[in-house]
Amino acid sequence: MRTVRIIGVPLDLGQARRGVDMGPSALRVAGLNDRIRELGLEVEDAGNLMVPIREMSHPGDARAKYLGEIAESCRHHARWVLDALEQGRLPLVLGGDHSIAAGTVAGVSEHYRRQGKKVGLLWVDAHADMNTPETSPSGNIHGMPLACCLGYGSPELTRLFGASPYVSPGNAVLVGVRQVDRTERATVTESGLTVYTMRDIDQRGLRPVMEEAIAIADRDTAGFAVTLDMDFVDPAEAPGVGTPVRGGASYREAHLVMEMIADAGRMLSLEIVEVNPVIDVANKTALLAVELALSALGKKIL
Repeated sequence: MRTVRIIGVPLDLGQARRGVDMGPSALRVAGLNDRIRELGLEVEDAGNLMVPIREMSHPGDARAKYLGEIAESCRHHARWVLDALEQGRLPLVLGGDHSIAAGTVAGVSEHYRRQGKKVGLLWVDAHADMNTPETSPSGNIHGMPLACCLGYGSPELTRLFGASPYVSPGNAVLVGVRQVDRTERATVTESGLTVYTMRDIDQRGLRPVMEEAIAIADRDTAGFAVTLDMDFVDPAEAPGVGTPVRGGASYREAHLVMEMIADAGRMLSLEIVEVNPVIDVANKTALLAVELALSALGKKIL
């Protein structure tokens, strides 16, 4: 029987809006563990990684705030993910802000690098997250982790295990983006990353976009890591996120993304980030996040 290991990373130093550190608790309160068991899967909850809090930290360089603390957290987190994979578990990572993705993807990448294999990456998000300290308008690291995974940015985050990049741009896909900083556009273009914007989804339909995205992430790899920023979903369905952007995926579109990932049978890890119960409505966003996790883990309508 397949075993899912839940790893909470309640880090909120990567962005300015408080409350996202309670995201892992919100998903657990929404019944995540029991509902995964109802799918016939085993669940191991590793609890939450100990992370620094803002009140005991200093932002440091304004171009990459709290870089030292975030890098140290990601280093520990990456080891947790690596350990889970080495023990044959499927890591299900609960954020926290999206800066934690550098640790998640580093851990997955390192596990397969030791076997001489590459991994792919599906990044499902309203934002590109391709800033670097030199381009970021805010200095918030939650806008940088995809760049870090592709080898751009601070060495503290791009080389958590010494090797970089964690994922080849040829196997990395950004799905659902609809807000890109002017200063990061050049990095997006130059990187070789495949990008499907919401306009692409509107014009072509979600199914062909996801078929292509999965094929790219899976090409000549051991499989792919999945990271879901809940702001991919339209704020009408997911109001409890720190950086909402209108025009996102509908309820059913979000489920179709996860269902197609499950159908592919190649997901190596799943990460859900940016759930902020402080600004949510009756835990609506966390409840949806749990439903989407279940779809990614194989729940079907029939």
